[in-house]
Amino acid sequence: MYLNTLSQKILRQVKLEEPTEVLIEELKNTSLDHLYDMSTDDQKKAFWINCYNAFFQILRKEYNLTKPTIYRHRQINIADNKFSLDDIEHGILRRNKIKWSLGYFYNPFTTQLLKKLTVAKLDYRIHFALNCGAKSCPPIAFYQPELLEKQLEMATVSFLESETEVNIDKKEIQISRLFQWFKGDFGGTHGIKTILRNHLNISTDGMKLVFAKYNWAEELENFVKD
Repeated sequence: MYLNTLSQKILRQVKLEEPTEVLIEELKNTSLDHLYDMSTDDQKKAFWINCYNAFFQILRKEYNLTKPTIYRHRQINIADNKFSLDDIEHGILRRNKIKWSLGYFYNPFTTQLLKKLTVAKLDYRIHFALNCGAKSCPPIAFYQPELLEKQLEMATVSFLESETEVNIDKKEIQISRLFQWFKGDFGGTHGIKTILRNHLNISTDGMKLVFAKYNWAEELENFVKD
């Protein structure tokens, strides 16, 4: 897909610290039909994850935007329509869920455009692929539709292995605070424990979930090692 390739090119330029203006202009001037032509969730997820990760870096380094403005600012021009990072994450990838609802409530005021662009099914693994420039964020990878299932599985296992600690004596499992912020996306406590069992092969019976403090210290350019 044309847009999937373009999103990877922009992200590659960001990684190499090379100019992105020509590619960003191409993204701006693309037809809205190209967005609508992404008919599968794999195409949509790969494109929008790449865009999110690329534009967070661009907005932070070139526009000097900081939190929380960087998430809300509609500075990302795609097909002559302005998007924010929040539009991409909570609108398109999370199916128009309210940002601060722990993943349980939908936004009734979302735009018609976001409704048309949203994925058909929310995939909790996007939380292990999106990078917002903090030390506790997962590293940035280049996502491709044809490899997406394998890539998201790898990202999930890698993130869980690095962010999960089991304390048998205390009967506690310490996990990323992402699980608390988006609890509904993961299927609640039962769903979280299922994810831990399936991906890490650990026993969760009788174990309490403890959410680790999120490290917001800035760490830009945290790309997956080639």
